[in-house]
Amino acid sequence: MGLRKDSNGRPEIAQVSPAAAIAGGEFQIRGKGFTKPGWPRVTIGEVSAPLTVGSDSFVIAKVPEGAASGELVITSGDRSSQTWACDIGIPIADSLHPVADPAVDSIGNIYSTFSGSRGQKVPVAVYKIDLNYAVKPFINDMMNASGLAFDWDGMLYITSRFDGVVYQATPNGNISVYVEGMGVATGIAFDDERNMYVGDRSGTIFKIGRDQQVFVFATLEPSVSAYHLAFGPQGDLFVTGPTTSSFDGVHRIDPQGTVHTFFRGLGRPQGLAFDVTGNLYVAASLSGKRGIVKISPEGNAALEVAGHGLVGLAFAPGRNVILATTDAVHHLSWNIQGLSLLPE
Repeated sequence: MGLRKDSNGRPEIAQVSPAAAIAGGEFQIRGKGFTKPGWPRVTIGEVSAPLTVGSDSFVIAKVPEGAASGELVITSGDRSSQTWACDIGIPIADSLHPVADPAVDSIGNIYSTFSGSRGQKVPVAVYKIDLNYAVKPFINDMMNASGLAFDWDGMLYITSRFDGVVYQATPNGNISVYVEGMGVATGIAFDDERNMYVGDRSGTIFKIGRDQQVFVFATLEPSVSAYHLAFGPQGDLFVTGPTTSSFDGVHRIDPQGTVHTFFRGLGRPQGLAFDVTGNLYVAASLSGKRGIVKISPEGNAALEVAGHGLVGLAFAPGRNVILATTDAVHHLSWNIQGLSLLPE
C-alpha cells in the first residue's frame, strides 16, 4: 500500500522497527519527506536521538540515555511528523553483572546477579529488586552466581559456575546446598513435573528428580560462555549455548532427551523465555543486530527489542518483561503474556 499523501509537506513516518528498544538500541524508520526542507532531527520522548543513517525515506536513530517515553517524532526544518509510539525499556538497577535471565517471583520481585569473573569473590552475589525498584542485597556468600529459577514453593535456586553447586535460597535469603557435581553449572529450569534441569557448559544437561537423584539428560556441544534453559508449552526443553560460530542456534530437547535443532542463524544466543502462544524470545544477534529476537513456533525470526549487551529476559506480572544487560536491569511494558509452568 502506498504512503498517504500529506498536503502540508511534513515528514511522514510509515514504519518503525523494531517496536521496542533500550538506550543504545537503534530504531529503523521508514517513510518520506525526512530531508525536506532540511536535515532530519529525531526526538524520542522529547530527547534528541543521534542518527547513524539519514536519507529522505530511511533513518536509523539511536535511543538516547534518558529517553523514557516512546513518542518518536521526525522534524525537518520547521515541520514535524506525526507521533509514532514505541516502547522504551527503562533502567531500574545498574552496577550489576547478570550472565543469564533474571528471575521474578510470584508477586513481581526481581532477582539478578553480580556474577563476577571466574573465581572472583564479590560482596553481593544476588540482588533483590522490590516492587518499588529498591535494590537490596539478597545473597552474599556465593561464588559466581549464574542461573536463577524459582520452584513451586517460592524457593529460589542459583547455580554456581565456580563450584558446580546448585544452591537453594529461602525467601529471606538463607542458602543451602541442594545438589553438587554439576560441572560448570550455568542455566537452570524446572519442568511441569518439578524436575530440575541444569546445564553444564562443558556439554551436559543434567536432570535432577524431586528425590535429588541426578541423571544425564542430554549432551551438547560445549559452550564458550554458558547454557541457558527454558521449557516450552509442549514440554520440550530449549537450550542456547554460544560457541565460536557466528551462526549458532537454539536446541530443542524432547522429553526422551533427543536433541533437535529448532532454529539456526543467531549470533551469541543467551537467555530465553516463552510467551503463552508459544513464541520464543532469545537475547541474541540477528543479521548483525543485537537485542531480543522473537522466533515463532514455525521458526520465523524477527528482532523485537533493540539493545546492546542484552543477555537475558524474564516475563513479569501485568504483561511486563524484565531485560538484563551485562551490567543493568531494565523494565519494559510489553503487551505480551509470558508463559509460566508454575501454578498460579
